[in-house]
Amino acid sequence: MSRINRALISVTNKSGIVDFARALSSLGIEILSTGGTYKALSEAGIAPLREVAEVTGFPEMLDGRVKTLHPRISGGILAMRAKPEHMKAIAEHGIPAIDLVCVNLYEFEKIAAKKDAPLEELIENIDIGGPTMIRAAAKNWQDVAVVTSPADYSAIAEELAASKGALSRKTHWDLAKKAFSATAAYDRAVSARLAQITTPADALASTEEATPAILDVRAPRSLSLRYGENPHQSAALYATGSTGIAGATQLHGKELSYNNLVDLDAAWQLIAEFDAPASAIIKHTNPCGCAEGSSLVQSYTRAFEADPVSAFGGVLAFNRALDADTAREISKTFIEAIAAPDYTDEALAILKEKKNLRLLKVVAAPEGLVVKSISGGFLAQTPDVHRLTRAEIQVKSKRVPTEDEWVALEFGWKVCKHVKSNAIVYARTLDGLGQSISAGAGQMSRVDSAKFGAMKAVLPLKGSVLASDAFFPFPDGLEEAAKHGITAAIQPGGSVNDDKVIAAADALGLAMVFTGVRHFRH
Repeated sequence: MSRINRALISVTNKSGIVDFARALSSLGIEILSTGGTYKALSEAGIAPLREVAEVTGFPEMLDGRVKTLHPRISGGILAMRAKPEHMKAIAEHGIPAIDLVCVNLYEFEKIAAKKDAPLEELIENIDIGGPTMIRAAAKNWQDVAVVTSPADYSAIAEELAASKGALSRKTHWDLAKKAFSATAAYDRAVSARLAQITTPADALASTEEATPAILDVRAPRSLSLRYGENPHQSAALYATGSTGIAGATQLHGKELSYNNLVDLDAAWQLIAEFDAPASAIIKHTNPCGCAEGSSLVQSYTRAFEADPVSAFGGVLAFNRALDADTAREISKTFIEAIAAPDYTDEALAILKEKKNLRLLKVVAAPEGLVVKSISGGFLAQTPDVHRLTRAEIQVKSKRVPTEDEWVALEFGWKVCKHVKSNAIVYARTLDGLGQSISAGAGQMSRVDSAKFGAMKAVLPLKGSVLASDAFFPFPDGLEEAAKHGITAAIQPGGSVNDDKVIAAADALGLAMVFTGVRHFRH
């Protein structure tokens, strides 16, 4: 056990710091502090309390860039108590030994998340003194405890109280490992963000590169999973924050599985495409139902009726707070998991009657690189967030789509982006809103996707439209869909046989439009 006599506290995130400092001072531990932290502790009546400037003999300077960078601070942290020469040196120079360092860092990642953050702001939010103190304390772990997270305050305070102001060697070591992890993550965040900047024009502007020269992937394990895609595979969830599916809050239900998480992410990404109330039903990462509605419950019933059989055991996502009416409809069948931005109290009460149903509350994640592992490395790309506007679309057929066809085409195009290639989606319009009918997913030929989508259809295909994620290499896929009664098609175009496909559309009386954009999803 190591007795704590003096602590240095300097934190950006002041959550819980007054209570923690009060717990320390109640044990007679002297506290040194800086700037805003000193002010907060002083106003709270924490004592004994000294300002770091009093110890160093120098005021904070250079707009706060220099506060703790001083031998009287570094020496007090780094002096090894078991080495007489170390203790003699700090005694000769009047350096007080520091036994606990409580520091968290400038919120660089918060600033870095802003796409338009000027270089000057990024640079000023790179912490220097904080990482120096943390690393020094962690290096001298056997003598100095280092606390970097507010989540550890209560446990440290309890151990100090129980041990009359001392901490165990194990606690020191565990805290040191956390500290090195914290500084490593911080340095990676800085490096990754600055790597995007290729040519700073001046202190306020920069040109950013979409894919950095070095891909730095780091995320703490947030959840150990029972197994991976299959029971013989080990798996875990690693989250970079509290947004998206990885950072969602689970409100109810049994533990999430690897496959749940993959399907939930597919559902959440799809539902983000829509502005009107919308519902998505996902099975094995592909939508078996998706629809808009004048209300959330209407959107869900329309999504469900597209394929009630496949919906059994599926995963749902909604782009509105889930309400009681929708919850009642959901409760009529077996569902594995739900992702929504929120839930009403009544909806939660209804859904929690299903004890195993996993309920996730999700905060939208900022756009970032999409990373996929392959043997020997990683692939990274910018996310497919292209939003098609009608002005971009070229009508290639003799017949122009009707307004209902336009709505269905635009809706089908959004859904198609989230279907495994080769992807074909059949869709229609109801009351000016879109509804998927069926999808042909993951087939080796586009004509097979058209056949499979038609085969899967529960709702009538006559009068529906077709969306294709890539061009038709031959007219056969379009001709196959026309057999089932489609009236219009949307596709990227770009095939050497475009003229033949357009001629086939005209011969069949179909309206056909080109987007100029492809949406492969592998």
